[in-house]
Amino acid sequence: MPASGPLQPRTARRCPPPNQRHVLAAAATGFRDFVGRHGGDADQVFCSVGVEEKELQNLTLALDLGAYVAMMELAAHQTGNENFGLWYGQQFQPEMLGLIGGIAIASPNLRSALTNLAALFPYHQQATDVRFSTDGELMRLHYRIIDGGIVERRQDAELTLGMFINVFRHCLGAQWRPEEIHCEHPKPDGWREHEQAFAAPVYFGQRTNAIIFRGGDLEHRMPNGNLLRLAELRDRLIQVGAGTGVVSLLDQVKGEIRSRLPDGPITIEVIAAALVIPRWTLQRRLADYGLSFSDLVDLVRRDLAACYIGRSSVTVAEIADILGFSELSALSRAFRRWFGVSPQKFRRKSAARETYR
Repeated sequence: MPASGPLQPRTARRCPPPNQRHVLAAAATGFRDFVGRHGGDADQVFCSVGVEEKELQNLTLALDLGAYVAMMELAAHQTGNENFGLWYGQQFQPEMLGLIGGIAIASPNLRSALTNLAALFPYHQQATDVRFSTDGELMRLHYRIIDGGIVERRQDAELTLGMFINVFRHCLGAQWRPEEIHCEHPKPDGWREHEQAFAAPVYFGQRTNAIIFRGGDLEHRMPNGNLLRLAELRDRLIQVGAGTGVVSLLDQVKGEIRSRLPDGPITIEVIAAALVIPRWTLQRRLADYGLSFSDLVDLVRRDLAACYIGRSSVTVAEIADILGFSELSALSRAFRRWFGVSPQKFRRKSAARETYR
């Protein structure tokens, strides 16, 4: 693990608001059975992340988003199936997803279903950015957790993309396939399973998670469209969801930095524009934490580097690219500054710890 802990505010003049980000328990439908089928112990997973299984029986109960994401990561580790989230999501039909799944099913056509997903998913899962947009001649359904404090989130990304894919297939049939799938995390060992599951090319280390598809079928009718039920479910979700969440400015900035690292050098002007606040205001607010913008970029890179270096499928050169370093030597220097060792030595130590766990 990192040699030093997270940076702490040195001269904070105000207390940041606590993060409020939850996900409705419907997102864990069938979790126990799925873990069991893959040789895992669901009770151990629940205990480790502090989730009471009885909470999952109420599909509209709010679970902490960080605990939910950690639950999926731990399940992957415990079952020994690094593609746990991928396959959990593939079997997750819209009707299993509670209110937001019902909204997609009740929409009159595919365009409406995707528009409703984009607009209303953040009530089902707070601190989340979902967008449905045009990407040149193609369409894009984009998904990203905006809370940069949640670092390990590969399993959640893959299972959510699977959930979204099944909305398309509910409308267009099981054989429907997208043009491309994008994932923000690095390429895993079992990446060929991703292309099998999505029936499309999958690109890793991208700015965000996304489904890229052609829009010719957007007017196709949903089999169970029902405008009255759609309105009822929409109102119920907004009531139960109690808003789209509150994320501290610090974690918002970390999230925006993370999404732009693969593009190379990041400026404070770009992040301020993304957050729709003046540059000087952002600079001042970061100073309240005792941080400069460059400090925060360094912190995000450090946390991600510690996460990615433990994955044997990802080369050190690939990590350098994903973290926006201009060359491998720059990452090596940063590793020695962060952890006191080279990336290769840090990786060997991580592998040794895993062996004896």
